[in-house]
Amino acid sequence: MPKPEILDPQGKAVLGALPRLGFTGVSDVRQGKRFEIEIAEVNDAVLAEVRQMAETLLSNPVIENYTVSVEQ
Repeated sequence: MPKPEILDPQGKAVLGALPRLGFTGVSDVRQGKRFEIEIAEVNDAVLAEVRQMAETLLSNPVIENYTVSVEQ
């Protein structure tokens, strides 16, 4: 996701369109990206490696925050 201090024109465009489509009560929208990575076995070493992937390749840490989560 873009860091809070980074402008997000796509999120603002979505925020402006929601009321025109009848959706109310939304105060802000931030647009981001998502990567789904399939791995054979989940353990602490693999999760550390995935975090390193996110830090060095999948995100731009200057302007983006990232999280790593495991889904079954």
